[in-house]
Amino acid sequence: MKVVITREISSKAKELFAQNNIDVEIWPNQLPPKPSELKELCKEADGIISMLSDQINKELIDSCSNLKAISNYAVGYNNIDTEYCKEKSIRVGNTPDVLTEATAELALALTLASTRNLVNAHNDTRKGSWKTWEPMGYLGPALKGKTLGIFGMGRIGFSYARKMKLAFDMNIIYTARNKKVEYEKEINAQKVSLEELSKTSDILSIHSPLTDETRGVFNENIFNNMKTTLHLINTARGEIIDQDALVKCLTDNSISGAALDVTTPEPLPLDHPLYKCKNLTLVPHIGSATNEARNEMAELAAKNIINALIGKEMPARIC
Repeated sequence: MKVVITREISSKAKELFAQNNIDVEIWPNQLPPKPSELKELCKEADGIISMLSDQINKELIDSCSNLKAISNYAVGYNNIDTEYCKEKSIRVGNTPDVLTEATAELALALTLASTRNLVNAHNDTRKGSWKTWEPMGYLGPALKGKTLGIFGMGRIGFSYARKMKLAFDMNIIYTARNKKVEYEKEINAQKVSLEELSKTSDILSIHSPLTDETRGVFNENIFNNMKTTLHLINTARGEIIDQDALVKCLTDNSISGAALDVTTPEPLPLDHPLYKCKNLTLVPHIGSATNEARNEMAELAAKNIINALIGKEMPARIC
């Protein structure tokens, strides 16, 4: 049996495949394979460990005559045609839970970076632009007692909200499809409408999966409803935000700032207008980038594939 991994990941995965006498081929380049290269790479694969940047669509699936299992090296899986996989009896898994804390920690870091103007302060210091202590320089809002809005109160959203509650005693409001009774009890959170969330939040952090319902939901109308002092954080998916509307909002200071781990596309072209927004913090999709999280993701992705190939249940199966 043969498994393809579409990017170099932790050696944990390779070790597990070797223990189960499964051959592994890894895409050798840093940049992701082009669609034609991905087809060629995967054509004889029994299993694929894919990245979010890999489009596992009908055309790709049909080109893989031996394919039995796919495991996305991520929580999200909007890059995989899961309905077609069901038709073809191909099992699909992902890597939930193991990156919850890492992503929540990054959301907290981005919140502090945005509200305390850390990137501009750092750059000015490095460039020699900072000449003296400034009583009115690099000012930002305190977090203690402010209102934190969570868009998508899943595991990551809750972990982040809990950290912000414990650290800064913030008031927590959230939107979600269903009421989160246990979460509400633990951090005294309140479920509200999207309109109320956008109008009331001092910090608004996005933790929702990308769906037809959430795609572009943060548009000009929503931004116009926000406080001018708001800071927007996104560690979920870039497509949830209308980036043109965000550029306008940041440029005219309709909100105070934003911090993004995700964009559309990734990476952004260097001439993209978001780069001109001084009140934007931008990092390269590093939500799960801790040693521990990436090791556990690799291990879980490998176990998904191994179990599927030997006829056992995937530990993290989507379909």
